Amino acid sequence: MTRKPVHLAVYDTFADWETGHATAHLARAGYEVRTVAPDREPVTSIGGLRVLPGLALDDLRPADSSLLILPGADRWDEGDELAPFARAARAFLDAGVPVAAICGATAGLAREGLLDDRAHTGAVSFYLAATGYAGAGRYVEADAVTDGGLVTAGPTEPVAFAREIFRLLGVYEDTVTDAWYRLFHDSDPGAYAEYAQATAR
Repeated sequence: MTRKPVHLAVYDTFADWETGHATAHLARAGYEVRTVAPDREPVTSIGGLRVLPGLALDDLRPADSSLLILPGADRWDEGDELAPFARAARAFLDAGVPVAAICGATAGLAREGLLDDRAHTGAVSFYLAATGYAGAGRYVEADAVTDGGLVTAGPTEPVAFAREIFRLLGVYEDTVTDAWYRLFHDSDPGAYAEYAQATAR
């Protein structure tokens, strides 16, 4: 089955630990993961990983994608440099293509108004409230939340973030997703055989 690529946004100081579970298992499930950056110049993650982007943001089209993933980064809170990625998220959602944002990227989406009318979560409620957004009443104390084609999560929940992405894209049957989550989040040894057997079919 041919799937459109998943696009992973990368920019200087992006939090490399936040999206690894999602991208690794999406790739294993047959999705091409393509990196998209402000331009084609290399970027460096907060962990010092240097990434040569596959695509510049200006060349990204929702119609060519299955999902846009926005990781956190120091730069989300240091000015408007990453605002174009929040505007790209709006274009994706308007086109009916899902978006997943974690950590500081949720603040970028809050500033763009994308959390005003959707249930969402993030690092903590007062972090998003500091953006001045109008969606504080829709904040949910949860590890990850999906609403209206948008996944949100805080920086300590990369596994739950991935789980919501898998559910949203229908990557696995629900029982397989649940086993995956119990394995990688809860370290449940009984989940390994269940997950491995299901994905080997």
